[in-house]
Amino acid sequence: MNKARRKWLEDIIGKLEEQKMEIESVRDEEQEMLDCMPESLHESERGQTMSENIDELDSAASDLDDIISSLQEIVDK
Repeated sequence: MNKARRKWLEDIIGKLEEQKMEIESVRDEEQEMLDCMPESLHESERGQTMSENIDELDSAASDLDDIISSLQEIVDK
């Protein structure tokens, strides 16, 4: 891979890392809101939906981590 394409991938990695941080921020806010809810509401439909959203956001951040790692391996070759 030439220098220009390697730089291009590095830029993409940087953007993906920023997006991952944004997703994690949304996840953290959702978690804070869930934590502030009374325990009795955690099992409500709203509480369950919030918990599912947190899990999905965590999964999305993890998926981005995997993509970033794969791209970084290409850059490091």
